Amino acid sequence: MPSLRSQSLELWNRKLHYYLGLYFLFFLWLFSITGLLLNHPQWRFTNYWQHRKETQFETPLQPRGPLSEMDRAREIMRELGLAGEIDWPAQKQPQDRLDFAVNRPGLLHRVSADLIQNRARISRIEVNAWGVMNMLHTFSGTRVTNPAASRDWTLTTFWVISMDAVAAGLLLMVFSSYYMWYRLKPKRRMGLIALTAGVVICAFFAVGLGWLR
Repeated sequence: MPSLRSQSLELWNRKLHYYLGLYFLFFLWLFSITGLLLNHPQWRFTNYWQHRKETQFETPLQPRGPLSEMDRAREIMRELGLAGEIDWPAQKQPQDRLDFAVNRPGLLHRVSADLIQNRARISRIEVNAWGVMNMLHTFSGTRVTNPAASRDWTLTTFWVISMDAVAAGLLLMVFSSYYMWYRLKPKRRMGLIALTAGVVICAFFAVGLGWLR
């Protein structure tokens, strides 16, 4: 007969498993759907970029005193009512201009501000729901091509924390699955076969796709 401690561990392990599963349900659906979209860009109904809506306009800006590039960009964003992650161009900014982009899933603004004439030209690009889901899959507020970039939008930070929680929760769910499998003695052989097959196939792709040239 199982001990009281073993029964308590069994109970809490099951609770952890299904409550985490319910909490992560829609996150997993989102990443499953967006993973399909990323794997199959030839599907016409998911080709969101061809169906984007792009508009351009100009607007006057309030004159401002000497500020850093980041502070000036934030002031311009507040004046224009923009929200999102600031993305800087690779080239150095001229003294009389300030060019930057404001990104958020589904919406991109490219801002080109003339600091002498106090005017800004804005290009607005909006994509459909497929584009929003696609961008959420990789949206983190940073770029590999720009290591110096940092997250400057609060919602991005919350999103990244949520994704970290999903990753950690999935690890807990997997380990709890291992424990439940191990406790079911009649299922150990089939479970071991499934586990071994998964490890071998994952290692094959990790090594093959990563190292073969």
